[in-house]
This record gives sequence, structure tokens and C-alpha cells, in this order.
Amino acid sequence: MSRVERGPARLYHRFVVYALFFILLLPLAGTLLYSVATSWSATILPSGLTFKWYIALWSDPRFLTAFGQSLLVCVGALILSVVLILPLLFVVHYHFPRLDGLMNILILLPFAVPPVVSSVGLLQLYGSGPMAMVGTPWILIGCYFTVALPFMYRAITNNLQAINLTDLMDAAQLLGANTWQAAFLVVLPNLRKGLMVALLLSFSFLFGEFVFANLLVGTRYETLQVYLNNMRNSSGHFNSALVVSYFLFVLLLTWAANRLNKDKN
Repeated sequence: MSRVERGPARLYHRFVVYALFFILLLPLAGTLLYSVATSWSATILPSGLTFKWYIALWSDPRFLTAFGQSLLVCVGALILSVVLILPLLFVVHYHFPRLDGLMNILILLPFAVPPVVSSVGLLQLYGSGPMAMVGTPWILIGCYFTVALPFMYRAITNNLQAINLTDLMDAAQLLGANTWQAAFLVVLPNLRKGLMVALLLSFSFLFGEFVFANLLVGTRYETLQVYLNNMRNSSGHFNSALVVSYFLFVLLLTWAANRLNKDKN
């Protein structure tokens, strides 16, 4: 009786999962098909297929510059986040665990203020004077650092709680390691998965960020999303090729990171 009940239930659950997966992939499949179509207007399927839009995209020096500049600011912000957040989290969880509740509140402050409001304040603070950084990648790196904070903090905090930091540090010190040796040689390798998740989440979010990039730097330091916005009046096939290329890049990066993470297990 239970097996008979489990069979239809399992089929129903699989059907729901596959249906949701199909619905989620349908817009991407349409964009992909449009990006390789010669023309597609009044017919169900495109009249022909071509890769000329991808060739035009990846041979555009402006696109390559915007792509590289997006990578630069995202990687710079993530390096800054790792350098500052990892020591902070170690100190809080090992020496001051009671501050974790306060940190959970403070870390959400970047989401409490809308990006448009933050950009107006940053324009007034850093638009002129000795700290004039508007129009430079430095202000974007600083903004992206604050945006990445919640993702980095929560993912690494969950990992720290899972490995039981206090017991792990005590065991390492009983074996003769000092605090720094235990932190770098014992704790840090155990944070690899949490750190990888934090970096992937942050990078995928920052790589597609538009508001800060458009308001604070614009075309003076054109990122990928600003480039896409500036090219909105061009061919729809060209823009579809850009969106698909962006998606495939993030997907390839995620796959490579997961593969490297598995190889080290």
C-alpha cells in the first residue's frame, strides 16, 4: 500500500520539478534562439540561423573593454571583502561570540538604503574635494564591497558555526599550534566551501549590478551592464547575444569553481 502511494507521489514531485525547470529555462531558450536568428518576426521559428551577432559582439573593442572593467571592479571588491571579512569573522566568533547578534543587524544595513539614495549621497561626498572618486573604479570597488558584505558574512558565518570553531581551535592549540597557525592551517581550509559559496553569490550579483555603476561612473568607466544599457537601441539580436554570453560566463565560472572545490575534497 505504501509503495503504491509512494509511486504516484514520486512521479508527481518529479513532474512539478521538471515543469518548474522548464518554465525557468524557457525565457533563456527564447533569448538564445533569438540571438542566433537571422530574422524572427511573424513566424513561430526564426527564418534562419547565424552566429554573426556573437562575432560582432566579441569583436567589439568597446564590449571587451567593458567586460574587462567589470571583471576588474568585481574581483577587486571581492579581494577587499575577503581580506577584511575573514579576520573580522574569526575574531568575532572566537573571541567575542556575543557580538554575532549585533553584527547580523549591522551587516544588513547596505540593504536598508536603496542604491539610488546611496548613490546621491556618494555623489555629494566624493564628487569633489580631496576625496573626489566619482567616475573612477575606486568608488565602484568601495560600493561593491558594501554590497558583498551580507553575502560574504552569512555564508562564512554558517560555515564557521558548522565546523565548531572553538573546539577546532582548542584541539589545534593542544597539539602545539599557536593562534595564527591554527587559524591559517586548520580553520581556513575548513572554510573553503563557505568561502566559495560567498564568492560565487557575490560575484554573480556584482557582475550584474547597474545602479551604482550607471550613476557613479557611467560611460567614464563603462561596465558591462552600463554597456548593455547604452546599446539598448541597437539590434535586439545583438543584445540577446550579449545576455546569453553573460549567462554562459557566469555558468562556466560556477562550474569551474565547483569542479575545483570537488578536486580538493
